[in-house]
Amino acid sequence: MLTQIRKQKGFTLIELMIVVAIIGILAAVAIPAYTDYLKRSKVGEAVSLMGGLKSPMEEYFGAESVWPSSITSDLGGKIKGKYTSLISLVPATSQALNTTATWGTYSLVAAMKDVPAEDGTAEGEVGMAYNAATKTWACTTNTAESGVTKPLGSGLVPSNCRKAPSAQ
Repeated sequence: MLTQIRKQKGFTLIELMIVVAIIGILAAVAIPAYTDYLKRSKVGEAVSLMGGLKSPMEEYFGAESVWPSSITSDLGGKIKGKYTSLISLVPATSQALNTTATWGTYSLVAAMKDVPAEDGTAEGEVGMAYNAATKTWACTTNTAESGVTKPLGSGLVPSNCRKAPSAQ
């Protein structure tokens, strides 16, 4: 009598269920991390746009000795991006540049698209503050030293933006 040996073909239902459970666990961990990564990259665009305005601002200060009244007309700079809804000047009016002014007197503030503020409201902000006394710039979300009114959560901004400018 011949005994036939049957080979197993395919996977059992239990094996497939285990694979699906593992994929579900990985997705539950990966999706929140990925969304935070996307938000951080969006903030990077705003910081980059503001960084591109530093040299034109300093040239403007040198030539005019005043804070500009408009980024577009006075500097020819870009104030919007794919993820940045608007970059604005603080203060928003032209005024004589006080060369002894410290952090908080002059800054650029970028409002973000689809990146909520720390309190959960829409369009969080990140700032680039200027210290006229030391002629230096600092990226920040500190409200007292940058003109930011809706700061982003500290985990969403680059590491150099997490401290107040005076602490950098």
